[in-house]
Amino acid sequence: MLDPVSDPVRSKIPVEITNQWIREFIAEWADITEPDDIELVSAEDDERLVREALAANELFPAGRGRYYARSFEKDTARSEERTVVATGNPDDRGVYNNWRPSSEAKDEIVERMRGASRGKTMYVIPYLMVPPGTPLASFGAGVELTDDRGVALQMIRMARVGMRYLTDLEDPEFFVRGVHVTGDLAALGQGTPDDQRLFATIPDERIILHFGSAYGGNALLGKIAHALRLASFDGYRSGKFLAEQFLLLGIVDLETGERRHICGGFPSASGKTNLAMTLPPDALGERYRVEFYGDDIAWLWVDDAGQLRGVNPENGAFGVAKDTNERTNPTAMAAIAEGSGTIFTNVAYNVHTEEVWWEGLTDEPPADIAGWLDWRGQPIADRGVDERNEPWAHPNSRFTVALDRIPNLAPDAAEPHGVVIDAVIFGGRTRDREPLIRAIDDYAEGVYDGLTLGAEATFAAEGVDGQLRYDPMSMRPFLSYPEGEYAQHWLEVFDQLTARPAFAHVNWFLRDSENGQYLWPGYRENLRALLWLLDYKEGKVTGQRTPVGVVPLLEELDLTGLEIPSATLTSILAIDTDRWREELHFRAAHLAQFPRLPERITAAHNRITESLGMPESVARLR
Repeated sequence: MLDPVSDPVRSKIPVEITNQWIREFIAEWADITEPDDIELVSAEDDERLVREALAANELFPAGRGRYYARSFEKDTARSEERTVVATGNPDDRGVYNNWRPSSEAKDEIVERMRGASRGKTMYVIPYLMVPPGTPLASFGAGVELTDDRGVALQMIRMARVGMRYLTDLEDPEFFVRGVHVTGDLAALGQGTPDDQRLFATIPDERIILHFGSAYGGNALLGKIAHALRLASFDGYRSGKFLAEQFLLLGIVDLETGERRHICGGFPSASGKTNLAMTLPPDALGERYRVEFYGDDIAWLWVDDAGQLRGVNPENGAFGVAKDTNERTNPTAMAAIAEGSGTIFTNVAYNVHTEEVWWEGLTDEPPADIAGWLDWRGQPIADRGVDERNEPWAHPNSRFTVALDRIPNLAPDAAEPHGVVIDAVIFGGRTRDREPLIRAIDDYAEGVYDGLTLGAEATFAAEGVDGQLRYDPMSMRPFLSYPEGEYAQHWLEVFDQLTARPAFAHVNWFLRDSENGQYLWPGYRENLRALLWLLDYKEGKVTGQRTPVGVVPLLEELDLTGLEIPSATLTSILAIDTDRWREELHFRAAHLAQFPRLPERITAAHNRITESLGMPESVARLR
């Protein structure tokens, strides 16, 4: 039981907050965390908060209208092992959701938060995680309490922040309650058996409690904890929607005016952000325009006409800086230019010129190292010989920028009705087994493909030669309920559709087996594969049927302006049946972990094993 709320705490709550349930929420947690002051935040406070952060050396100028921040050196990434989903029902335990009883997790975290905000201000951040008026808007309303001004500034860039977004709630008590307390970062024992950090999403109570970090996904509660973990649970329990770690983009045919939309999931380091922000190849630029909707999260629902619709709940982009440059992602570079309000975190910084730099921004780091600090704040010039090759920026260094700064933002990105989804794609980094693109006709097999999505980025770490690290729907770190029920919910949503999107799997990372060179140029050229998929959906091309889907015929890909040997193209569209037979063994073991897996998923797996000519006793699911 929480301590009773004292009147002195209530007196600090800003009078502009009139919703009694929000006031009670603030009072309850202010009584626990004991901040010195309570301040209501809106987007209009951004300039003032920036000035205060600059004066307090929490931010530093990074050129005109851009800012640099540095986090505690042990607080630089999400911590999956310290992140839990907690509910009152043990049946909510999944393979990947790190489930704990909510009573146990809440008691632990409340004790750690008790008195932990003394000497600080509690910032009250009312926000909405979808465009106002969206059919799912009630699920996007939230209030985050934080004792970190930097978190408030980042949330202003990532969400729609202001009390006005919560004044007309259909149910004034129905909003996500989020509490973020930073804690003494130098005394938390990060990575040790005594680690005090704990990040709990309690979806059956619609509460988020995070203690022990000021970094991105651990602290911006509206982003991952709300818009993915908790929203996914909301969508399942309500039966109304899916909340997925998906990109969302639009392709406009400038000749016909037709607009089509694609969403999809990609594990880390598999090209999701670059694809979300892509532009057409120069040779196709007069025919097509690619429009950005979102690079990280999509909420999907069925409209009254039986169409799948999607919207990006976020209002900004929280991108990885590493390897972002004019070649890999010109859209991002334009978005984070001077005057954009971008906040860079844990990049290298020059105290004299106010420049920022990260690995991959240019081929080589700046030659003149005077004034340059690495991500820890240590002068590059003071490095010893054995430290010269150490990264200047942290590999997970970030930029945070408002959505309206992205130059090819779709004009209807904030429309409450969302957009009709024409295709759902999955893509994992793998050097063989997956062709450039393969279409999947049966939507149960499409869901099966998403459940068995994987990438090879962690082969060495996992010590399993040839086996992918599976990342169902790219949601492995964000699943909030059991995988069998998750698959069933996907099927039930798609069962409602009268007009179903195409499914496909893409892979930009095929390599030559002899020299290790990439076979496909990637980046902007990837649009060519997506155009083929849309043509396939509309019956304009037929492709070549294989045991694992339909791949393009060579003549069906629009290769205008792209020189690629026909032998190479043949290679990247080929299906290696031996590798696929091996893959089906791994998939069987992966799926066998999940209780209550829907029969239609089992049947999809078994159909593919049969089509590959595998013996009935091998790689089958039962």
